[in-house]
Amino acid sequence: MLDNYRDVLTVKELAEVLRIGKNAAYDLVRTRAVASVRIGRKYLVPKRKVIEFLGDSCYNSRVD
Repeated sequence: MLDNYRDVLTVKELAEVLRIGKNAAYDLVRTRAVASVRIGRKYLVPKRKVIEFLGDSCYNSRVD
């Protein structure tokens, strides 16, 4: 799934991977739901943290 991406993703790439909008991706990194590093005005997201987020998310979903 993430084979085509480098080890560190931009917010735009995070949005592509998660199939969400760029604003929603920024919300995830700002609220630290997805771990990231901020360098100046740019957020960088380690690929392994995206994988961890996806793994954690599947256990947090509710079934009604």
